[in-house]
Amino acid sequence: MKMSLPRDEPPGLDIASLIDMVFLLLIYFMVTASLIKSEGDLGIKLPGSISQSVSVDMPDEQVIEVRGSGRVYLNGREFDAAERTELPELAATLDRYRQASAAARNEALITIWADDETAHQRVIDVMNACAAAGIVNLTFAASGSD
Repeated sequence: MKMSLPRDEPPGLDIASLIDMVFLLLIYFMVTASLIKSEGDLGIKLPGSISQSVSVDMPDEQVIEVRGSGRVYLNGREFDAAERTELPELAATLDRYRQASAAARNEALITIWADDETAHQRVIDVMNACAAAGIVNLTFAASGSD
């Protein structure tokens, strides 16, 4: 027996549900996307001030004298023993000077003046004390006599 099937139209694609899905995805991404940075994420640093309890009267530039005997003087005041390679008193004073200069918004400047007879190691010891205090601006003065 021969059966005949009814002829239907060719199969097609129903795009109505696809369009609904695209609109739902579009709405979802528009809602979840943030175009403006929230205020809590802004990194703001406000300026501050440092107050000193005791004022430090120090000149703009400090002069460190290194004598041939190994003695170290900062503005005429002797620091540490001549035989010590580490200069903790000098480093502590220079650190206070650097902090006072930073509070006054000045640059900490150090001039090293050494005698002709001074050992190079002693000058390096003074430079190490400056580095320990965080001072990087060093200049050297030459003696006036030949």
